[in-house]
Amino acid sequence: MKRIIYSGSGLLLIALVFLAFNMVASLGLPNARLDLTEQKLYTISAGTERILGELDEPVNLYFFYSDNVSRDLVAVRNYARRVEEMLRAYQRAAGGKLRLKVIDPEPFSEDEDRAAEFGLQGVPLQQGGDKLYFGLAGTNALDDVQTIPFFPLDQEEFLEYEISRLVQTLAKPARPVVGVLSALQMDGGFNPLTGQGGAPWMIMEQIRQQFVIKSLQGDIDRIPDEVSVLLLVHPKQLPEPTLYAIDQFVLRGGKLLAFVDPFSENDNGGLMGGGQSNASDLEPLFKAWGLRMRPGEMLVDGSFAMAVGMGQEQRPVRHPAWLSLPKAALDRDDVTTAGLENLTLASAGILEPVEGAKTRFTPLLHSSEYAMPMDAQRLAMLRDPQELLRELEPTGERYALAARIAGPAQSAYPQGIEGQKDGLQNAENINVIVVADTDLLSDRMWVQVQDFFGQRVPQPFADNAGFAINALDNLAGSDALISVRSRGRYSRPFVMVENLQRQAEARFREKEEVLQQQLAQTEQRLAELQQNDSPEQVLELTPEQQTTLQQFLQEKLKIRKELREVRFQLNADIEALGRSLKFVNIALVPLLLTLVVLGLWLLRRRRQA
Repeated sequence: MKRIIYSGSGLLLIALVFLAFNMVASLGLPNARLDLTEQKLYTISAGTERILGELDEPVNLYFFYSDNVSRDLVAVRNYARRVEEMLRAYQRAAGGKLRLKVIDPEPFSEDEDRAAEFGLQGVPLQQGGDKLYFGLAGTNALDDVQTIPFFPLDQEEFLEYEISRLVQTLAKPARPVVGVLSALQMDGGFNPLTGQGGAPWMIMEQIRQQFVIKSLQGDIDRIPDEVSVLLLVHPKQLPEPTLYAIDQFVLRGGKLLAFVDPFSENDNGGLMGGGQSNASDLEPLFKAWGLRMRPGEMLVDGSFAMAVGMGQEQRPVRHPAWLSLPKAALDRDDVTTAGLENLTLASAGILEPVEGAKTRFTPLLHSSEYAMPMDAQRLAMLRDPQELLRELEPTGERYALAARIAGPAQSAYPQGIEGQKDGLQNAENINVIVVADTDLLSDRMWVQVQDFFGQRVPQPFADNAGFAINALDNLAGSDALISVRSRGRYSRPFVMVENLQRQAEARFREKEEVLQQQLAQTEQRLAELQQNDSPEQVLELTPEQQTTLQQFLQEKLKIRKELREVRFQLNADIEALGRSLKFVNIALVPLLLTLVVLGLWLLRRRRQA
């Protein structure tokens, strides 16, 4: 048998069996895939599979990618390959309910016109050159259209989320209903300070463009079933039946976005006195959901303090209770905050998880290490924000200002309330986002509104509205879509190479600076020798000056040569690493395998002897 296997006919037979296996596998198992990437980049998540499995009508996807135009853009081509592989994975998982068409829109072609009709963005690569298309358009049976105008390369981790969101929007095209319950005059209303009616907050106009708004009263005892997301803003002193209605809404699968505040600067009733408080909380519900807001405390932060104008001269003063949160303070792994640049908050509270809670507490916004809690009532009589700066004693801890709460939860009213005893006791999973500030929604904290021929034109200077709308949009999706969070990036950095680059730069930067200084001094001396006060006269140098000039020229050439050598040495270690890797891959590994085979052969010969 062994002679047959090692014979020429045996090797030919093995080759034929291998080819036959490949043919059978390609014909019989066309959809079989093996994803060996570390973060399963080409494997769709369980949430996406649920969305695709619930498709009732076919969805058409058109992937526009300018393959020829991007032939020199390696990063774009690699990412485009990943996008196409992901879309084909969607197509396979949808079982015929998703139709994919990949289109290369050539310049001045009908395909390019179609891409423009869908609203996709064509990026010109050079002045007057061809445009690069790299986007996705989708349609459903009702001819509704959803698009991703251009796949941003810096948002790779949200690729699956954006595609799944597009597919789900086409599958369920009706606009979600947002129930709004607020103690603040967000829709305008009468302003007791001015005695006039106020304009609606710009955030409400932004929300109306994407959602159907249903206003709810503060004494409501049941949240309507048509409400997809409940938006609570400054829920102050809600009666027990309303709290129970919110509790039951969340337990039966409703999504909640709550803005609470230890000191709401937009609560005119509380600021005008009369024994009223301008604080809001959902303490019994928060406790059941595994979090709490520190009562009576606000956050002051010396690092993220905003600059505000004080006095008639409007001198800039840093206000540590008014915060301007940069990218570093936002969760880069959550779809609600990943694409934002900065948020502005005023007298925000502090959120923290309750010990022993079963829910997951994920901070979305947090302070710097130069922060501390402070009594919120300090703002009631505050005249100069610098007083807070003088009192600031950083604790070194980063505090959560907004958080996502998910996971199993119990009812805050396990025995029910009077007249309602048969409610839900628990839920396997809740979806709640809590923000410990209400002032961030007011116009003064994020937008300047100008009147342009009767139209209110917003000019935002912060991403507060984007944060609120992102949160509503995320929560308005199904649980399956919410579960599709950020995934890994396609590109993997060469960590060792980057470390070598940093070490080389640190090692040679000082020497390069010294050489640059020497070169500048030499060139200055040359200029002094060569200058002539009278341009009409020919420059004449003495023999000593000519000798000095030649010396300076030679020194300049020597310094420039040393600079080139220093810059060449920056990549020497990296090139050495590359040569080592080539040696390992080309020579060392085959050599080791050869030695192993020879060792086994010698061992076998010795045993036979």
